[in-house]
Amino acid sequence: MLVRAAIIFLVALVANGPTFADNKVSPERAIELERLVRHDCGSCHGITLNGGLGPNLRAERLSSVPAEDIASIILDGVPNTAMPAWASLLSKAEAKWIAEYILRGETQ
Repeated sequence: MLVRAAIIFLVALVANGPTFADNKVSPERAIELERLVRHDCGSCHGITLNGGLGPNLRAERLSSVPAEDIASIILDGVPNTAMPAWASLLSKAEAKWIAEYILRGETQ
């Protein structure tokens, strides 16, 4: 049931498509991306992103990692791990927004 709900959510994200102004994520899309981080990322990285199947994604742990590097991991995934590539569902701007959101500590 959880997998089905995640698939429906991801299909809705793709169907609605991103809206951008000057390569930034719209406020509406930001709300969707926050939900994605909390639900989809949280399903592996822990509901508080403090670690689970995937590593801890809290800001204090990742503070020395550039947002561009985190965005690349989001888009490309990590080979031979459970971390999937999200490039087919997220744009570069969206992945960077997620990385910056995590680094700002807004997930806590």
